[in-house]
Amino acid sequence: MAVVVVENVLHPGRTYHVGAAKYAAMRAAMLRVLPADGPGLTPAEVVAAVRPHLPQDLFPGGRTAGWWVKTVQLDLEAKGLIRRADRPPVRLWRI
Repeated sequence: MAVVVVENVLHPGRTYHVGAAKYAAMRAAMLRVLPADGPGLTPAEVVAAVRPHLPQDLFPGGRTAGWWVKTVQLDLEAKGLIRRADRPPVRLWRI
């Protein structure tokens, strides 16, 4: 299985290895559905929005989408590609 190294904005300097195919599919889906401006979408809204864009062979019935949204969210935040609102509730958008 191919892996990709992801970062976590909440733990700078730490990296994690995750499946490359699922990461790439979720990253593409998230960047497709996230708006370009705030206030953005809540994580629950992102999960619902990405499900139709995920390949069924990797995410049958949308299973594990929530975990992957969070993983990719934290990585994209660390890389400066998405942003979250300064105050609760968490809302996300592309930069």
